[in-house]
Amino acid sequence: MGLCYPVPVMEFDTHAVDPSEQRATIVIAIVASFLTPFMGSAINIALPSIGAEFHMDAITLSWVATIYLLTASVLLIPFGKWADMHGRKAVFLTGTFVYSLASLGISLVFSTWLLIVLRGLQGVGAAMIFATGMAILTSVTPPSRRGRILGVNVAAVYLGLSLGPSLGGVLTQQLGWRSLFLLNVLMGTVIIVLVLTRVRGDKPEVKHGSFDWLGSVLYCSSFVALLHGVSCLPSRYALFETAVGALLFGVFLRFEAQSANPIVELSLFKNNTVYAFSNLAALINYAATAAVAFLLSLYLQDVLGMSPQNAGILLVVQPAVMALLSPIAGALSDRMEPGRVASLGMALIAIALASFTVAGNDTSIRFVIVDLLLLGAGFALFSSPNTNAVMSSVERRSYGIASATLGTMRLTGQMLSMAIVMLIFALKMESGPPPAQQTEAFLVSMRIGFAVFSVLCVGGIFASLARGRLR
Repeated sequence: MGLCYPVPVMEFDTHAVDPSEQRATIVIAIVASFLTPFMGSAINIALPSIGAEFHMDAITLSWVATIYLLTASVLLIPFGKWADMHGRKAVFLTGTFVYSLASLGISLVFSTWLLIVLRGLQGVGAAMIFATGMAILTSVTPPSRRGRILGVNVAAVYLGLSLGPSLGGVLTQQLGWRSLFLLNVLMGTVIIVLVLTRVRGDKPEVKHGSFDWLGSVLYCSSFVALLHGVSCLPSRYALFETAVGALLFGVFLRFEAQSANPIVELSLFKNNTVYAFSNLAALINYAATAAVAFLLSLYLQDVLGMSPQNAGILLVVQPAVMALLSPIAGALSDRMEPGRVASLGMALIAIALASFTVAGNDTSIRFVIVDLLLLGAGFALFSSPNTNAVMSSVERRSYGIASATLGTMRLTGQMLSMAIVMLIFALKMESGPPPAQQTEAFLVSMRIGFAVFSVLCVGGIFASLARGRLR
């Protein structure tokens, strides 16, 4: 590795953005940051209802969540590079439109596989939003206030996560799960109108070279094979697909090293320790935590017998704490080394995950609430400082690819987290009956999952500490 921080932070261009447009852009980016996690957390609470209507087993039901993560994670980096070269506003606007259109289709669907396909299309739109939202926000924010603004943005993410289970539970119980997607259409429409009326077109940051189409194809092919293969383990076909994906990824890395205009700037990982290890810490964090809401949603409803509404209200504890503490953690990372704050957060998450390994069919609600409080505090202390470290360690021209790479770490981690759960389900549960009819097998699976996740988080602490100093 090279120096921890070889490139100085780019100064804020005060002439590039009008103050009123700057405020409008920040509002739009924050609203968009609320939209996608809201849907992600809301659908977790609605999964048992969706599974019951379409008569899905546990594995098929998992794909309702997984296909979205797969398509979004595969396409993030190509869209991030395209946005740097051709303008971030257009990609952001297109993504919001695709996301909203897919949501409308899902609200009308009556086929299991069409539902899963439309969830994949929703992931395409989400990839465009994820690849540009953070880059747009960073580009209009001065370095001295970046941690605070990013903290507010992360708070919006967690507000979406917090309202998702509670509002999602109410809507699912009172109006049916389809109402969640109709609400998504309404929110997406509001964002589109705001972008069209309040934000001018932006100039491309990368003004030379052509888009790396071959590299994009190699990248997407390798990621699809890898992530789908891992999610379908332990079958022989999945092992073969995973091996093919690893081979294609090796070819992709070799091709990118020789490309004049690669979609992935490998030099950022080779020469920037802060950037490399901050992204690794994000990958580990999401791989260890993304499936927690999925497991707890099934646990609270199928094991403890709670209604969707009550389960949603209980699950709001974790993201509510995250929303409350994230701006504080972000501001703290403006004043002290972000890696130290993030490492403390990762340690708290590891403790909370380990505690869930003793949960059973007689566990008290108070125990669950305390663990969710601890998880929320850990998430807040990790996410804002880690995001600040990534976005502050690159030049302005690389904001798009940095945002997309961080988003890829997040979504790939989420995909791996669900893959771990699906693998455990495949090994410990029968493929036919739903989890509610396999209580003991589900509890064993859940405990194994939380044990694996807590060990991952311990490794994440070391990755977070290894990043070196940003300042």
